[in-house]
Amino acid sequence: MTATDIPSPPASQDPRPEGLDEAAVHRLVHTFYARVQKDALLGPIFGGRIAEDAWPVHLAKMCDFWSSVLLKSGRYEGRPLPPHLALGSDAGEPQFARWLALFRPTALEVLPPDAAQQAIAHAERMAYSFRLAIGFHKGEDTTRIIPYG
Repeated sequence: MTATDIPSPPASQDPRPEGLDEAAVHRLVHTFYARVQKDALLGPIFGGRIAEDAWPVHLAKMCDFWSSVLLKSGRYEGRPLPPHLALGSDAGEPQFARWLALFRPTALEVLPPDAAQQAIAHAERMAYSFRLAIGFHKGEDTTRIIPYG
């Protein structure tokens, strides 16, 4: 057997879309949460729980979260569901639908198309699973919760 007879290893297949990197995650998070803060429905919910001087810490945590989700960086250390459970009636269907209604166009605006679609798909899955978990904890009939998308 010669060197030319040895098959080449498969090419590395990075599932990350082109243009999806830490800078893109930062743009997504900061643009999105700037819009959340100004939103009539979501702004008061976030503003009532995050002090103005605590926003940099929250944004850094959200960058870590989305970096872990989209880039598999492992930077986020925490459990995202408990804070959402603590929101009570402020974490219902209207709030999740509005969150996604802001997230989708933001992702499409600040990320390359393939990266935006990946981020949106993750956001929709998370919103759906959070909504199921919150409904379950509230004793709601979660069989009526329809996936987003």
